[in-house]
Amino acid sequence: MRLTLFSSGAPACTRLCALIVSLWLPLSCSALAGDKPADNGVVDDDQGITLRVAYDTAPVSLDIHEQLSIRMLQLSHLTFDPLVRWDRDLELEPRLATGWERIDDTTMRFHLRHGVTFHSGNAFTAKDVVWTLQRLRRSPDFRAIFEPIERAEAIDDFTVDLHTRKPYPLLLNLATYLFPMDSRFYTGTSADGRDKAEIVKNGNSFASNHLSGTGPFEIEKRHPGIRTEFERFPGYWGTQSPGNVDHLVMTPIAENATRVAALRAGDVDFISPVPFNAMQRLRHADGIQLVSMPGTRITMLQLNERRVPAFRDSRVRRAFTYAVDQTAIAERLLKGFATPAAQMSPEGYAGHVATLQPRYDLGKARELMREAGYAKGFTVTLMAPNNRYVNDAQTAQVALAVAAMLAKINVTVEFETLPKNQYWAEYDKRAADMMMMGWYSDTGDSANFFEYLTFCTDPETGAGHYNASEYCNPAIDALVERANLTMQPEARARLLKQAEQSIHDDAPFIPLYWQNLAWAASDRVDIAPVLNVINMPYLGDVVVHPR
Repeated sequence: MRLTLFSSGAPACTRLCALIVSLWLPLSCSALAGDKPADNGVVDDDQGITLRVAYDTAPVSLDIHEQLSIRMLQLSHLTFDPLVRWDRDLELEPRLATGWERIDDTTMRFHLRHGVTFHSGNAFTAKDVVWTLQRLRRSPDFRAIFEPIERAEAIDDFTVDLHTRKPYPLLLNLATYLFPMDSRFYTGTSADGRDKAEIVKNGNSFASNHLSGTGPFEIEKRHPGIRTEFERFPGYWGTQSPGNVDHLVMTPIAENATRVAALRAGDVDFISPVPFNAMQRLRHADGIQLVSMPGTRITMLQLNERRVPAFRDSRVRRAFTYAVDQTAIAERLLKGFATPAAQMSPEGYAGHVATLQPRYDLGKARELMREAGYAKGFTVTLMAPNNRYVNDAQTAQVALAVAAMLAKINVTVEFETLPKNQYWAEYDKRAADMMMMGWYSDTGDSANFFEYLTFCTDPETGAGHYNASEYCNPAIDALVERANLTMQPEARARLLKQAEQSIHDDAPFIPLYWQNLAWAASDRVDIAPVLNVINMPYLGDVVVHPR
C-alpha cells in the first residue's frame, strides 16, 4: 500500500440535463472560495476531546443491516465491532474474535473475546453471533454476501463455529462484515407492537432508531440527515486502543466546497471525501494535513442488453470499450487522481490480469461497428450520480467525455446526472441504456466484483444484484463458483484470472478507472494510522494532540 501524507473546492457544477454531445467541451468551475488558514479546530475542554467529522452523506439509519454502504459501515465500526477487521496492510486482525482455526473444509471455529459488554449492559456471547448471522441472512443488502454460510453454531458462550455449504476460502473475509448485535436488546416487540428485529428498507423500525453495540462510541443524540453525536462508551473492551476522543460529532456536508471550507475555517476537524480539485490548496494549507492512497473501487459504465438490442452483439460492446480513452479521462479530467482500468480487479487482487491494459483504439472501434452493421451508429441514454464517485463537476465531465468519444463512432449520447439518492431509485429501475456504477469488493477479493456486477441475476440469492448490464454468461459464473470452492490460492487465482480475461473479451461494460482515496484533517488529528485502502477510518483509535 502506498500512503502519501501532505502537511504544511471548487463549488460544484450542477448538471441535470439531457445533452446530445458531438465534441468534448470541458466544463469549468470557479476556484475554491476563501483562503483562510485553519484555526486548528478540535475542541478540548473540561468535558474531554471532541472530534468534529464531516462526510458527504449521513448514515441512513441506525440499523446496520438496512443498507450496505460506506457510510453505514462507518457507523458499524464506530458503534459495533466485527469478529475481525482489515488493518492498513490488508491483513486480518482480531476484534471480537481473538483466534480462529479450520476444523475442516466447511467449518471454521472462532474463539470469542471475554468480558465484552454491549452499550445496554448485556454481556456479549456466542448466542449474539448466531442471532446476528440469522438476521443478516434476512437483509436484502447483505444476504448475498453471507449466502455461502449455512449456519452458525454456538459451542459454548465463547466459541462459535461457522459452517459453510461447501468449501469456501473467503470465510475470514466475510467475518469482517459480521458485527455481532445485542440479541437481547433487539428481541421482542416494540411499544407499537412490532418485531424489534425487523429490517425495514428506508422505513421506520425499532432498529433504525435504537442502537446497542460493543463499539467504542454509543449514540448520544441523533437528528437524522443533520447531525449525529457520539459519546465514548465507558465500558468499551478496547482499553489498549490509543484513541483519546471523548465525543464525536458527525455532520453531513454534501457540497464539496462547503465541506472543504468548513475544514479550512476550523469548523470541522476531519473531512471525507476530499474533492481532488481542492487537493493542491489543502496540500499547502497551514494547519491542515492531506493523506492519499490508491483506491480499489472500480468505476464503470454498464451497457444494458435488455434495453438496447445492439448491446447483445459483443462486437458493439467491444467497439464501445475501444472508443473510450480511459487514460485521458484519468489524467486530464481526474488530474491523475485515478488509475485507468481495463478490468474490475485492481492490482494485488487474485484475479488481476497484468497484461490487460486500456485498449483505446478508435480505428478498431469503427471497424467493429461496421462489422456489426452499425456504421451509422445509434442513440443511447446515459445516467450517472453527481455526488458519489467524484464531485459534481467531474461526474458531468466524465459523462461528457465519454459522450464525445462515442460520437466518433457515430453514437449519440443523451445523458443526465442526478443526486445520489435520486440516482439509486433510477438505477434500480435500469432507467437508462448506460448506467454508471462504482464498486469496491466487499470481501477484498476479485470474486465479489463478478458476484454483484456480472453474474446472471437471481433475486433469490442476490447474485447479480447490481448487474445493470443485464448480462448473463453461465460459463463465466461457473469459473467464479469453482474459484469459490477452491481452497488452494494459486489454483483459485488461475480461475479468477480466466474469468477476468473472459469478461474483458466479452465487454459487458466499459471499465473507466479506480479512483484514489483522500482524507484531510486538522494537523492536531493523527489520521494516518487509522486510514486504510478500504476507506474505513477506524476513528475509535484516532489520537488528537492537545493544543
